[in-house]
Amino acid sequence: MKRTLWAVVAAVAVLSGIYYIGLAGPSRQSLLPVQAADPPPAAAAPAQAALQPEPGVQDQNAPYMEACAREGLNASECVGRLIWFKATGGNERFHTYTFQQRVGVLVDWFRVLRADQRDDRFWAWGIINDPSCCKPGDADCPAKSLDDTYGLDWCPGDDVLLKYVGKPGYVDPACGLKDAALDPEDPHTKGGQVDQRHSACDLRFGTSTGALGIRKFPNPRFDPVKWKALNGGTASWAGFDRKLDAVTGIESDSRVSKLADASIEPPFLIGTSCGSCHIAFDPLNPPADPAHPKWENIKGLVGNQYTRMSELLGSGMPKTALEYQMFAHARPGVTDTSAISHDQVNNPGTINALFNVAQRPVFKGESVTKWRKVASCGAGQDEAKCWCEPGRDGKCWQFSTRTDDVTPVLLGGTKVNLPGIHHILKGGEDSTGAHEAIQRVYFNIGSCSEQCWVNHFTDMRQVDPEQRGFGQTPFNVGQCRRDCPNFRAVEDRLQNILDFFASAESDQSDLQAARANARKAKTATAGYGRAELVADLEKEFGKGAVARGQTVFAENCARCHSSIPEAEGGAFKGRDFAAPNEAHPRKVRADFLGNDQATPVTEVGTFRCRALHSNHMAGHLYQEYASDALRTRPVVADIPEPEALKNGGRGYYRNISLVNVWATAPFMHNNAIGPEVCGNPANKDNDFHRARYADENNALLADQPACVRYDPSVEGRFDLYKRSMHELLNPKARGRKITLTNADLLIDLGIRPLDGKTEKPLGGFGQVKIPKGASAGFLNGLLHKQLIGDLFLAKRDPARLEAAGRKDLVPTLQAIADEVLKNPARFVEILREKRDFLAAHYQTCDQMVENEGHRFGEDLSEADKKAVTAFLATL
Repeated sequence: MKRTLWAVVAAVAVLSGIYYIGLAGPSRQSLLPVQAADPPPAAAAPAQAALQPEPGVQDQNAPYMEACAREGLNASECVGRLIWFKATGGNERFHTYTFQQRVGVLVDWFRVLRADQRDDRFWAWGIINDPSCCKPGDADCPAKSLDDTYGLDWCPGDDVLLKYVGKPGYVDPACGLKDAALDPEDPHTKGGQVDQRHSACDLRFGTSTGALGIRKFPNPRFDPVKWKALNGGTASWAGFDRKLDAVTGIESDSRVSKLADASIEPPFLIGTSCGSCHIAFDPLNPPADPAHPKWENIKGLVGNQYTRMSELLGSGMPKTALEYQMFAHARPGVTDTSAISHDQVNNPGTINALFNVAQRPVFKGESVTKWRKVASCGAGQDEAKCWCEPGRDGKCWQFSTRTDDVTPVLLGGTKVNLPGIHHILKGGEDSTGAHEAIQRVYFNIGSCSEQCWVNHFTDMRQVDPEQRGFGQTPFNVGQCRRDCPNFRAVEDRLQNILDFFASAESDQSDLQAARANARKAKTATAGYGRAELVADLEKEFGKGAVARGQTVFAENCARCHSSIPEAEGGAFKGRDFAAPNEAHPRKVRADFLGNDQATPVTEVGTFRCRALHSNHMAGHLYQEYASDALRTRPVVADIPEPEALKNGGRGYYRNISLVNVWATAPFMHNNAIGPEVCGNPANKDNDFHRARYADENNALLADQPACVRYDPSVEGRFDLYKRSMHELLNPKARGRKITLTNADLLIDLGIRPLDGKTEKPLGGFGQVKIPKGASAGFLNGLLHKQLIGDLFLAKRDPARLEAAGRKDLVPTLQAIADEVLKNPARFVEILREKRDFLAAHYQTCDQMVENEGHRFGEDLSEADKKAVTAFLATL
């Protein structure tokens, strides 16, 4: 039975994308640099506060200060913007060491950021070039050769940073942050008189890599002699990322590179800020050339609808790797936010567009258990309930349950307390407060990973339920605050980030204003107001289309897509949905055009896997970021998955905002309704567009519709909006979209002795091949640990399965185990033959078609469909 169990373990692990053996060379785990213990805050803060970064030849902050002035941001909003664009919270360690060690995924940063392909970077990866950076050797670039910058762009601050590559002593630019004024209502400030904020040094800014939101830091462990020998110089990382079969001639080495060799340290540690996904082109002022934007073309909150973040994070993996095929398949502008903190749910989600944030609905009176700031704890308090930072004067937090939380924001320099809390993420899972939601994003991109994040992950290779890592455990906010200095640096400035969210930079970006700017760019005296917009829309969609569209919207859409209910704002019929909020200092649109209420996914009908995301459930990773109210939402009974996979508050989507929907197509939480978009880069090795359209048998169509190339121009966005609206309102025109693996999956198993030329595996077979065309979601969502346990019990103790109400499964489980034992080389085929059985009992979500649902409006007349398309373009 022992042999049977291990054969089954291997079989299931292959299909779940977990059993990853085959990285040659020294393990990064064995050579991971030890992070110094965090000294007591009382000692650390004054020492760091005295550090000042060395000035460079260019002011790194100049374009950011100019943007703050251009947008009219106050000091708090401007500090929040700087942090949003630059702060990694220390995750450069995660992306250099921990990601590879703990998750087993390699990032090829040179492939993504190499300066000699700067002009192709946006088209390949969807990331936005930093206008302040330049390609070495170009006219007016301070760096004259790629050797000077290790093959990357030269960016402001690099004249200082490059001196410290391979050396200690670099003082991070964040140490020079000029903080905003204290909030006198913050209990930690003693009425605004005492500054107890943690040192800004631990925000960790580094310098730009040449791509906005991706930051670099000098690696003090870098060995220039070893690097030059490997790469033939410093201008390229060719030896570092080259597959080893070029040297060894061994087939399996075609899937291995020095990226996995911890004896080779790269020149930079590279991290990401929150802005790496959210920084985008301004719909009101897009660049003439997306590969060469100017600062005035860029905003921090629109959300990058072109980013290929999933492919970027898997850029060092071969396409034949299971991890690559499990996670690197999201559409542009979409990422699986649980890919790293994996919950075994195929979980695609668009990068949120943050428009008119101050108008976003809040929810009063919800029961929320979390840490809150207090001025003292009192004697003898349990640190699990109340904790004061050592060496500070009453800088304390209390863990409690309350129903009176508010959300403070600065509006026009005046503090306003919104009466309640927001529901954030696609299903409203982040529901304990905006501050907490912002900080959780930092953890989710690797900040504080070693101190308090990765040890709570599920280890996909750990199949013993008695061992750590078998399942998730809850992230402990109090422990992380105590042990991670980056946590404290970010937490003490969360209000600045939230103020930035509510600033003018998040104000609506209307089509009328965008077209007006485009016309003024050609003719300074040109005008284009609402009347001209309505006239143009009526030429295209029919006379009276906008007015008729308002009526259609009120009758069919407003119950979900208005933030002002009829009980508060009067009947939807005849309402001006574009009316301004007269109390707002900038008089933004009053209606957020989405009520953020939770709707059962079966009512909306869209791709439900994202709604079954489990990280916020009790006992799971982000337990402390979900409200008690969220976890007690009723089970959505008609979701076809078993109850254990849909309880705990899952099974819902928020009714999202339609503000400026003209600028953010395609639609739905996975960008699946609307044309497929692509970059069509010059380097075809970086072309990640894949076939999605399939027939009723889930076979990909031989003749795939052409993808639409990225076009952030005003009319490019509007054209994509129109095409997406046509699909939204005409479901029969959508086709069927699914995601299949686009390469054979190759898994090397066990020991393979080398006879000098070829590998000869022990045990008769040493590689498993899963032909391309498998469901990527099936690989992502197979509950392999439960299956392994049930297979074991079916052979050894079937009575336990019967007692658990799983008696009907026993015969099939026994048959699978017997067949694998009889012919282990066939286990992929054996499990494929049992696909329906596995999907029914061991799959977190069995939906394949990704562009189903939201059929509201399909029964409208053709004229009314055009009318609502025209009307929404005005909002």
